[in-house]
This record gives sequence, structure tokens and C-alpha cells, in this order.
Amino acid sequence: MTIPELRQYKGGKKLIVVTAYDALFTRVVEQAGIEAILVGDSLGVVVQGKPNTLSVTMEDMLYHTKLVADAAKTSLVIGDMPFMSYQASHVDALRNAGRFLQVGAHAVKLEGGAAVLDRVEAMTKVGIPVVGHLGMTPQSVHQYGGYKVQGKGKEQAAALIADAKALEAAGAAAIVLEAMPALLAKKITEQLSIPTIGIGAGPHCDGQVLVLYDLLGLFDEFVPKFVKPYAHLKADALQALRRYKEEVEQGKFPSDSESYH
Repeated sequence: MTIPELRQYKGGKKLIVVTAYDALFTRVVEQAGIEAILVGDSLGVVVQGKPNTLSVTMEDMLYHTKLVADAAKTSLVIGDMPFMSYQASHVDALRNAGRFLQVGAHAVKLEGGAAVLDRVEAMTKVGIPVVGHLGMTPQSVHQYGGYKVQGKGKEQAAALIADAKALEAAGAAAIVLEAMPALLAKKITEQLSIPTIGIGAGPHCDGQVLVLYDLLGLFDEFVPKFVKPYAHLKADALQALRRYKEEVEQGKFPSDSESYH
């Protein structure tokens, strides 16, 4: 999967994206035929157990991106730029984006519209593919007062459409649309020539992305409306662990077949 191939998903076959944070799940994701993997700063919540993504560092992201990139054989790997890795200056943005590519990512993702256009343009000019992110941007959670749907009002919707067009003009290869009305996401998708990737943005985007632990039913502390669990692995894991504990306590494990002679 390459950036030119990513662009070909516009208006045709749906692009499927999931997050992954380690080699094991990367191999499973690829065996399922998933085209692109986002190494999301969502790891701050689902892996590190933090209340939001704001404490995730560049070192955290580079470590997990390298794990995924080393294991990936066919998927496009997108590294998620963490909070304050690109906001302060062009120099920070370019240097940190370049570090993602150095550990194996094929593109980087960053949040925001008008405020980051110059960063997107600078990155693309030096050959760093960029995926934008509009709507509910988790790094701005305190500004929003929580994880809330964006773009419900006319003015805010118009601003998001304008931001999407500006990101495309700045060179973005695709844009993630998160937690916005489906009709707004449809309008944005129709007005762009680059793919949109929805998460809580309805069915009209060119692709969809979900956090892996959410769709597998591993993380259930907070389940957004837009998440559909396709498995219930937490329940399966709890059952397995309880059986293991019980069998050890009862002397059933290890049995003769699990012992060396």
C-alpha cells in the first residue's frame, strides 16, 4: 500500500483503516486484509491507561510506530503526531515528522485546520505525506469541554468545510473526519478530490477507521456511539484467565500432557 494507491480509494472501494500498536496485532490486522494501519496516539488511553491523549510523547509514538512498521509487510503505516510535536514551530513539525518516517512510517497524521496549514505544506514540500484530521480532534479535548460532536451549527460546519479544502490545497493525502454529523461529512467528502476517512462521521466517507481495541471489545471503559464491537475479547480473556487460575488451584494444570519426561 502506497500513498498514490491511497488516493485511488476516492469515490470507489472503501479504504479500511484500524489502529495497531505492536507487532502481534499488526500481523493479525494484515492477515485480515486491512489496507492501512494508524499508530494512533489513542495508545495513551487504551495502552497506557491515561484519561486522554495529551501525555503521549514523541518517544512513545516512535517506539510503537517502529514496532508496527517492522512487522508490517503490506499495509500503509501512518504515525500519529502527538500533542505539541508540531504545534510550536515549523522546525519541530518537520523534525518530528521526519523521525516518524525514519522509524518506518509511510505518512504522518496531525490534527487541526487553519492553524496547521503551513505545517502541512512544509511537510509535503519536503516529501513527507500528511493525513489531516478534522472534527472532534482529541488533542483539543479541553477546548471542547470533553469529547463532543463537532460541526452541528452552520458556522462551525462551514468552517470545517473550508478547513478540509484548505488541507487538500496544502497537500494533505487524506483527511480523517471524526465525530461530526453524517451529512456534513458527506458534503466534505463530495467537495474533496482526496479520500476522507470517517470515525463517527457516518457512512459516506471514502473509508473508515476504528481503534482496534474498541472493535475487538477489549476496551470497554468508554464506548463511543460510533463504535461497533465485532468481538468480545475482554470477556473471552476473563473466562480464560479464570479457568487457568481455577485449574492451577485444583491441581489440574499442568497435567501430564503439559509436562516434560
